[in-house]
Amino acid sequence: MNMRNMAAALTLALGTFATATVGQSAILEFNVGVAPPPERVEVVPAPRTGYIYEPGHYAWNGTQWVWAEGQFIRNREGHVWRPHVFERRGDTFYFRAGHWDDD
Repeated sequence: MNMRNMAAALTLALGTFATATVGQSAILEFNVGVAPPPERVEVVPAPRTGYIYEPGHYAWNGTQWVWAEGQFIRNREGHVWRPHVFERRGDTFYFRAGHWDDD
């Protein structure tokens, strides 16, 4: 993994745990060469007025996959939340962090 991808992965891991309701200023995306564990079964809580729910998912912390708990994110009127994307692309695994459509 090159230094740029490792720095992005570390930023994602720190951001996932440090900011519960703050929108991101840039879309974070990177490739990882290690497959994550199988997704966990998560009980999705009841909706809350004024919030969207981002389900839990695995995030790369630079050395291993760690579970990021689901969280409520304050809704931004006039914007759409784009959930995280995680998919296999050949021999690597692509991840794009969740973000608002204006980021």
